[in-house]
Amino acid sequence: MRNKCFRKFYPDQQDFKTIKKEFADFALFMNAFENPDSIEDRADFEPKQWWGTHGVSTRLSKNLALKVLGQPASSSCCERNWSTYGFIHSAARNKLTPARAADLVFTHNNHRLLSRNSQAYLTGPSKMWDIGGDGVESFGGVGMLEGADLSLDEPALEEEIIDSLT
Repeated sequence: MRNKCFRKFYPDQQDFKTIKKEFADFALFMNAFENPDSIEDRADFEPKQWWGTHGVSTRLSKNLALKVLGQPASSSCCERNWSTYGFIHSAARNKLTPARAADLVFTHNNHRLLSRNSQAYLTGPSKMWDIGGDGVESFGGVGMLEGADLSLDEPALEEEIIDSLT
């Protein structure tokens, strides 16, 4: 499994060999990672700090670790799946087997993702409910009040919703 992930990130054969060696060194506390400070700091440092300090000689591992650690943590995808599952496996449809319900949730989510490539998705009524999509907005450098300009009192948006329902 690990090699499959490494191969995806590093399709070049030389980079693939290098990342495998760097990972082995990390896992076995060898070479660049056998320093007692490096081992001790694993418990004391935040992961990004540790890689910034001790990953200098392992360029590919450091870059991959920083990419992985830089991902925002969010439960929104899980919440979306649970919501879809609740819609599919309701009291009216309680005779669905768990496997069948899981297949329907999988199909629904893939259909939603594929539909984002269509022009109708970008201009049709679906633009109303998928305002942010799966994107993560960054409010870096923006003050709290500047980033919190959301309002439920939006006459233009309200008109579009009423028009789409009639």
